[in-house]
Amino acid sequence: MELFIFARFHARPDQEAGVGTALRRVIAPTRQEAGCLSIHAFRSIKDPQLFYIHSHWVDEAAFDNHVSQPHTVKFVEEVQPLIDHALGTTRAELLN
Repeated sequence: MELFIFARFHARPDQEAGVGTALRRVIAPTRQEAGCLSIHAFRSIKDPQLFYIHSHWVDEAAFDNHVSQPHTVKFVEEVQPLIDHALGTTRAELLN
């Protein structure tokens, strides 16, 4: 079953640039992963500290593999101190 991931990142004050840079850096290698159908990063228009990733995977195993990739591990290590909450994702399925 295809999997959709939603991830939210709320930057600490004055850390928006760092979060944006980390997101831009992880997108390209993630797109090259075999199980990634698409991935995009977003920044809120109303709250410049708020960022999102939306990604689409062939299945949950592909995303689980993504989590262990060196570029993903580096991204998590880089972004965690820049955000003001625990890092988490929502795994979702498409409603038909």
